[in-house]
Amino acid sequence: MAKERAKRREGNEIEFSRIVAFSDGVFAIAITLLVLAINVPDHLQDEQLAEALWGQRADFLAYALSFAVIGRFWIIHHRFFGEVTAFDGKLLALNIFYLAWIALIPFTSEVLGDHGGEAAGIVLYAANLSGVVLTGFWMQASAREAGLTEIDAASHRELRYRSLYIAGVFLASIPVALLAPGVAPFMWLALFFDPAGRFAAAEPKG
Repeated sequence: MAKERAKRREGNEIEFSRIVAFSDGVFAIAITLLVLAINVPDHLQDEQLAEALWGQRADFLAYALSFAVIGRFWIIHHRFFGEVTAFDGKLLALNIFYLAWIALIPFTSEVLGDHGGEAAGIVLYAANLSGVVLTGFWMQASAREAGLTEIDAASHRELRYRSLYIAGVFLASIPVALLAPGVAPFMWLALFFDPAGRFAAAEPKG
């Protein structure tokens, strides 16, 4: 069976724009659905309303966290497709697989908000975000290997370290969640100390 030839972005702008528009639509829907997890009963007054809002604090935190996460993933996806010069069936398939993980975030975020103190909720959310990160790197590495993107070696190297670091933090929190669910989410604070740039700079240039 003959290998599918890649289509150059120039000359196929309409098809390429549909790929990007579909992807943006998935991101937009996913980030909007996050707010549906926050529910306050009708006809509450004064102290009842304040109490109900306070009772939703875990859902608000899950919303804020996931909004920031999806927003960050969209920026990375946007930058990646800005550097894509051609596309083929494999890139489209990997992009669909990547978007499947993105579309799952509103559900796992709601579970985290409702059951954040339970191991299953933390494990589900951590596995979801690990899937997004690792699939995203797989897509970008595959595109670079196939010559479909203009990303340079230094940027790709830094992306590799960052993806492995972020996925590693989430995956490492899974066994911790099984033993101490209250501790595991605090491990995610390590994401603020991203050492990817330093690791990439220290790697010998081959």
